[in-house]
Amino acid sequence: MAAKKSSGGRKYGKAAGKSVRRAMKKRKSGTLKSGGSGRKVTSRKQAIAIGLSEAREKGAKVPRKRSSKKSASKKSSGGRKTSRKKSSSRKKSSSRKKSSSKRSR
Repeated sequence: MAAKKSSGGRKYGKAAGKSVRRAMKKRKSGTLKSGGSGRKVTSRKQAIAIGLSEAREKGAKVPRKRSSKKSASKKSSGGRKTSRKKSSSRKKSSSRKKSSSKRSR
């Protein structure tokens, strides 16, 4: 069997690595903050994401973001349907119990 050939070249440029390294150091020192809320970042994955997005803005060699529209829509729609059914049945049964207890008194 033939060995698998590598596609060649780096996926991420050196500048991207530097920005991620800087973001990780800021996270460790506790000075890295998220852009939207301005809260301190404690997650390692979030720090990497911030570093890569900053590298993208500067024009460094960074692959495009993965589009997670299909997986996100399946997860969210599936979870919503089940939670709606459960909550509606709970409300009905609790209202029936209340009305029956009022009548017996």
